[in-house]
Amino acid sequence: MRIGVYLAHPRPGSFNHALFDAVADELRGRGCEVIAHDLCGEGFPPVLTAGETETVRASDEAPDPQVALHRAEVATLDALVFVHPNWWGMPPAVLTGWVQRVLVPGVAYKLGSADGEPVGLLTAGRALVLNTSDTPADREEGEFRDPLQRVWAACVLPYVGVDDVRRVVFRTVTDSTEQERAEWLRRARSEAAALASG
Repeated sequence: MRIGVYLAHPRPGSFNHALFDAVADELRGRGCEVIAHDLCGEGFPPVLTAGETETVRASDEAPDPQVALHRAEVATLDALVFVHPNWWGMPPAVLTGWVQRVLVPGVAYKLGSADGEPVGLLTAGRALVLNTSDTPADREEGEFRDPLQRVWAACVLPYVGVDDVRRVVFRTVTDSTEQERAEWLRRARSEAAALASG
């Protein structure tokens, strides 16, 4: 399997980095071809250009070589993994920009008209989203209605043809113990193994 693993966290040494490393290591150990990207570390340019705002017509060639590389790669993947914190109920800006610049018409979906139903073009049929959070689960669900679940499992991934969306949230991170973090890393590896096996 060819699996893309994407990290969106700007601070080296963060627990998100540890999750990213554990998942990539687990997948490689299972014989997967891992395309791993630390989006902040690589300086992925998240800001859309005016020419990239098309929603129906297939996008033109990417104006940035890094964006072009990501578009070419994502079209070849069998599965996707996203690792990021919950910031204001959203993914970090670099990952939001990645979605907007990489999952474009003609690469990730096609749309006959602005009000039509999209046809997903990605061959990646499944995805794993690993989130960190400092919001307790009952508050996240009761007060905020878990916006990241809607972002990934309702808005983004099904639109591009990814029907099997798995998500795990590790919380609360700031006051977590080393033992808790070790268990979370084991859980991340287990989820990655399950993703690779179908």
